[in-house]
Amino acid sequence: MSFYAGAILLTELLMVAMMYHVAHYPGFSRVEKRWYLFVFITVFFCAGAEFAARHFDGCGPSFVLPLTVLTVIQFSLSPMLPVFFGGALGIYRPAIVVGTVFCLHALAEVVLAPFGLIFYFDEAGKYIRGEYYIIYEITYILSLVFMIVSMIAVSRRFKRRDLPTLIMAFVLTAASIVPLILFRVYTDYIGIGLCASLCYIYYNDLIQEDIQEKLVANQDRMFQMQEHTISAMSRLIESRNVGSGEHVSRISEFVGTLAEDARRDGVYVETLDDDFISKLRMMAPMHDIGKIVVSDRILTKPGKLTEEEFECFKRHAPEGGRIVREVLSGVTEEEYVSMASDLATYHHERWDGRGYPEGLSGENIPLSARIMAIADVFDALISERYYKEAVSKEQAFDIIRQESGTHFDPHLAEVFLNHREDF
Repeated sequence: MSFYAGAILLTELLMVAMMYHVAHYPGFSRVEKRWYLFVFITVFFCAGAEFAARHFDGCGPSFVLPLTVLTVIQFSLSPMLPVFFGGALGIYRPAIVVGTVFCLHALAEVVLAPFGLIFYFDEAGKYIRGEYYIIYEITYILSLVFMIVSMIAVSRRFKRRDLPTLIMAFVLTAASIVPLILFRVYTDYIGIGLCASLCYIYYNDLIQEDIQEKLVANQDRMFQMQEHTISAMSRLIESRNVGSGEHVSRISEFVGTLAEDARRDGVYVETLDDDFISKLRMMAPMHDIGKIVVSDRILTKPGKLTEEEFECFKRHAPEGGRIVREVLSGVTEEEYVSMASDLATYHHERWDGRGYPEGLSGENIPLSARIMAIADVFDALISERYYKEAVSKEQAFDIIRQESGTHFDPHLAEVFLNHREDF
């Protein structure tokens, strides 16, 4: 009895700990918490009731009524344990149907208790099985079958990832029931309590894994939507003065390729990591978004711009940075906003400080904008525009070479020319 008492005490403490965890865990909905609390409260009560019945068995007539009441409640609740467990695992409809049937058994327990047909305590307070005790046995066995079926169903839902836990749960349950059947050693609630706790912990982990996967998938979809939206908007704006939206697609490829080539050549490797290059590719189409504030008359003028017109045209750089921040702030991460803003604002800055809008020079120009400057000019040179004819790629490479160290970052220009076959 001392071993049994110690095991029951540990079970009760475990159930209290699990109830506390469920009540304070933020990862469950109210419905999920309610089902799990039913499980652990039921194990707590049934284990305690069973211990009381065993401990005070044969202690005299004064214990007959309280022991009868406790045992009726225990016999009514114990078959409901797998029902609560099934509900906790998300099998709501079967749990409700089976639970309704088991409620009829609970009603039978209450109605038949005064007649001692399922069990009774004699005048000495000794527990004795009644003539129809088999009703409880059949219901209890059916409840265990339902628990096994529920766990198999949940295992399929989690794509068999929980198979080791399922096996351990079966072993725990069997190990606790076999001694009860063969040797009348009452360890069933101990095993069920451990099984419920194990599945609570493991299934919760699986649910959180699935939630995380869904969040990642949703985040990926959001980024794809952002990328498509950014690209479509940039194409629309670019088509006003280029005549085609293909420029933004090529620019994304050019800047990504140049950044990767630079990293392979050991240039700016402290900055050019995968994350930087990914952001650069994604935000490159936003570099000319500021052209939305420039009139069509200037953008589509076939000849050279006047000084006044050029000043109006230059507004697209700072306005682009402002628009990017207004459009993207709060919609995507700050790192993406900052990258897009730098590209839009500074891609017309020059290495020698004679660019616009701020006249930055050298490495004071953001690296993303220095990469964009080469890609943007190269694509502009080899493309036909309203105001010019396209030049050959060889001529474009020569221009990049001539302006290395004046217009362009010389380190990046060297990388670009060394890998001209990539462009």
